[in-house]
Amino acid sequence: MRAVVKNGIGVFHPQGFLDGNAVNSLLSVEDIEATLKLNVEMVLVSLKKVIFFNRNGLDAFVKMFQKVRSENQSMVGFCDYDAKKYKAMMKFYSEGLNFSLFQTLEIAELLTSSFRNQQKNVLLFSDDKSQRAAMAIELHDNGHNPIIAQTQEEFNEKSAAKDSYDLIIENTYLGQMGQKVATRVTGNAIIYTVNSFLDAEIGSTFNIAYHNNSLQIGFRLFIFDAYKVVSMNIHALNFFSKLASSAAEFNATICFVGMTFDKTPKSFKETLEDAGIMFFNQMDDILQNKELLEELGASSAAATKNKRALTKQVVSELPNFIDASVATIEMMTNAQAVKKNAKVDKIVITEKQGKVASSIGFYGDIDGMVILVFPLSIAKKACELLIGEETDDKDMILDTLAELVNIVGGKIKTLLADENISVDITLPRTYPDIDSLLEITQGRNAVEVDLAFSNDRFLFFLTR
Repeated sequence: MRAVVKNGIGVFHPQGFLDGNAVNSLLSVEDIEATLKLNVEMVLVSLKKVIFFNRNGLDAFVKMFQKVRSENQSMVGFCDYDAKKYKAMMKFYSEGLNFSLFQTLEIAELLTSSFRNQQKNVLLFSDDKSQRAAMAIELHDNGHNPIIAQTQEEFNEKSAAKDSYDLIIENTYLGQMGQKVATRVTGNAIIYTVNSFLDAEIGSTFNIAYHNNSLQIGFRLFIFDAYKVVSMNIHALNFFSKLASSAAEFNATICFVGMTFDKTPKSFKETLEDAGIMFFNQMDDILQNKELLEELGASSAAATKNKRALTKQVVSELPNFIDASVATIEMMTNAQAVKKNAKVDKIVITEKQGKVASSIGFYGDIDGMVILVFPLSIAKKACELLIGEETDDKDMILDTLAELVNIVGGKIKTLLADENISVDITLPRTYPDIDSLLEITQGRNAVEVDLAFSNDRFLFFLTR
């Protein structure tokens, strides 16, 4: 099979049925190499003429995507599919997509140099907030005007006026941008969902590495959505008791919401409460109580005893961390970054007024934390782009800042993957003021890089 190349995109057009055997007869190494020699910006597989596919059929192309990424870092993925096919692919790769999905080829073309600065008005929606933010930034950076629908209802209403937009984007996904592990909510809580019968299996299905790294970067409130839990046995009881003990070292709080004890011994609840776990009947009992939310999710200097030394391997990847951060913020501000100086020292921030911050952790082949300290003006610019209007609402600005830093994390993951370094990223933790950040980071050494965007000072820290 040969790729059709147009507007910087190489597209393969398989037909009929895609399973493991069929794909092997359609695709060859020579086809891939011939496409790469054409200096394409994207390599996509069109599903327009595909009647049926299964996971094995798609996996053969995913292996091709990995080869393309390793050789020239082009964007890779699938295009030309309907909503049913999109849902199937999202289900097949629910553990995480490292490739992109474009509902139509026209959507993919918006991100190529061939369509740069054509100023298309684009309505977009995704039920993944990170994806909405990532697509808006990519479109904005390529010279287009993204209009973001914040809800499905808003999207349905706006998309009815088709003539108002040059293109409408839905059922589209930019690879490695979304976070499926947990949900960040206002107040820096992480929500885990558990259901059915909780037994010894919880120890293998719960992502303890993700949880521990979330503690390291400053998350202090973890909520288990347990509305659908039927019961738990002694093995699950022991697991959550140990989880609460480790959380106590960070002064972190673990809550269960919506769990009944009709089929679980009442003594289990007493044991978990003794371990420090709190129980609430409704999620809104926490999330709609701002004072309680702030109290439970407050920062704590208890984490300082867990500080770790920077390693040579982490520091050697500093250019990738800087590139990911700078590229994203330059998109948001339309301003070039100017590097002032760099040093390795204790984390100290003397200019605290008018600043907000966010941190994101990474773990896997290497581990650590990136901290970004923003002038409030830059955070407000990000908010304006991503929600389509100016705002002075501090909570909304912090939520938007988290989406921006989540995109930085996605770029870090991609740049490291290009060097065969595999990492996962946590959700971002935001800080409404610098003192709350310093409670988490006191005593830690970090690589500090001072940058300026339009004379606004911006601080980057790489630490562990």
